[in-house]
Amino acid sequence: MMLTRETVSGTRHAVSAGHYLASAAGFAVLEAGGNAVDAGCAAGLALGVLHPDLVSIAGVAPITLRTAAGMVETIAGVGPWPAATDAQFFQREHGAKMPAGVLRTVVPAAPCAWITALQRHGSMGFAEIAEHAIRFAAEGFAVYPLLAENIANHAAEYRRWPQNAAIYLPNDRAPEEGELFVQADLAATLRFMVDEERAARARGADRVAGLEAARDAFYRGDIARRMADFIQAEGGWLSRDDLAAFRCPVLPPVSVQWRGRQIFTGGPWCQGPTLLQALRMAERAGLAELPHNSPDYLHLLAEVLKIAFADREHHVGDPDFVDVPLAEMLSDAHVAARVAAIDPARAHPGMMAPLIGRGQAVPPASEAADPPVEAGTSYVAVVDRWGGAFSSAPSDASWSSPVVPGLGFVPSNRGSQNRTDPAHPAGLAAGRRPRLTPMPALALGADGSVMPFGSPGNDVQPQALLQVLMNLFVHGMSPQAAVEAPRVASYAFPGTSAPHDHFPARLAVESRIPEATRDALAARGHVIRLWPERTWLAGCVELVRKDPARGLISAAADPRRPAAAIAI
Repeated sequence: MMLTRETVSGTRHAVSAGHYLASAAGFAVLEAGGNAVDAGCAAGLALGVLHPDLVSIAGVAPITLRTAAGMVETIAGVGPWPAATDAQFFQREHGAKMPAGVLRTVVPAAPCAWITALQRHGSMGFAEIAEHAIRFAAEGFAVYPLLAENIANHAAEYRRWPQNAAIYLPNDRAPEEGELFVQADLAATLRFMVDEERAARARGADRVAGLEAARDAFYRGDIARRMADFIQAEGGWLSRDDLAAFRCPVLPPVSVQWRGRQIFTGGPWCQGPTLLQALRMAERAGLAELPHNSPDYLHLLAEVLKIAFADREHHVGDPDFVDVPLAEMLSDAHVAARVAAIDPARAHPGMMAPLIGRGQAVPPASEAADPPVEAGTSYVAVVDRWGGAFSSAPSDASWSSPVVPGLGFVPSNRGSQNRTDPAHPAGLAAGRRPRLTPMPALALGADGSVMPFGSPGNDVQPQALLQVLMNLFVHGMSPQAAVEAPRVASYAFPGTSAPHDHFPARLAVESRIPEATRDALAARGHVIRLWPERTWLAGCVELVRKDPARGLISAAADPRRPAAAIAI
């Protein structure tokens, strides 16, 4: 396979992020003596500026990290529904649909997630971490093809709110590739957080207390007041009390052993366990024994994924509200029983019924001709010279909810990933978190290797990551080859995001998969749809891998975005 770029390697540290300027920001922090958490937070914050269509400074930012001492933890960077939320409202007033706008707003989690990570494991203050994001917002950056295309495609949605149009449609048109994109209000918001930190430090506060002052500026100060007052004036539920009470939980990861490695993700507050279950089923089913991307291989892969997503649909939701049978889902007995139901010669026509407990009602099948292009979210991976590792997938779009005037950001509209039926495992309720699609992951090897990895792409994320892990550790590909190899994705389950479309037999296939292979899959009952080459965006995986045996840290970034990997 001809690669579009090479794996980059060094001996000291490396970063890979969804935009080259975010990678540069993280690398600058590493070169200045910062650790993986410092660099990851700097890059993640920058992504909220550089991917303003797909990532909000006030959005979600789940984190999985490993300290230099070897401790792995997750920060659940997703906020809950406000305390005043009426769980029956959408079913009663909107025919069980969730309209665009402030009603889907949940408590913004990203600022808290970055600051929590910095307070616990960083070495720098907010001013040092935010300086790159502030510069990119205030001075601007060049519009790149994906940003230009997204804004143009969503121009009608941006025009629903004048303040959104003022930022994203300057001069009443979508910006063109190469034009300067400036976000002055967003720069001012971040500067205010920096100013509050500096004022606290001038009063004698230490680094951790200074970071708390920056956090308070967002959740308790003028930013919080303006945000909550605007949302409530627009008819939303978010209040000042919701913001003041919020803290990102720091939680143990969920993990499985796989091929001599321990794979870590967040718990069932995100879809990380879907990857872990798919890995276990793929191993049990013998996927590794089949030729890479052959019809047999891709058929078995698709059937494994259908099962993993069926179990997600029927069981997974905020574990503070839902009794998720996670241990049983990952158990040898359940994995064996699920794999035994796979027909190696014929595609199952939809999701397989659950084996644990009672199933949920599944929405009607969708009839759209083309698979959706999963362009949302971004990602950053870092490994530092001390062995620390950082993995995060910040997200939240800017075209489905209004920007807060004067602040330059959209408060998290991640409520769209809840079902409007409160009885569903991923149903909404006051204080309940959406079941998050972003799922930063981490792999540790028995040889001392460490690899943070992740991807954008909504429900494609665990599917892309499963295929990349197979490419790396079964088929022996280099990191860059592993992320560039063509992939497939199933849509046989209800999508996480509203309107929760599903296509029971659909298998989306990148056009680089040979036609003969596609025909063989169709003969087994898969309904094949191509991802067109120009929208070859699904699951753009990035990773950084520290290999003690070679004394190298290698990084790879998918070429289908303005992503970049840097190592030295």
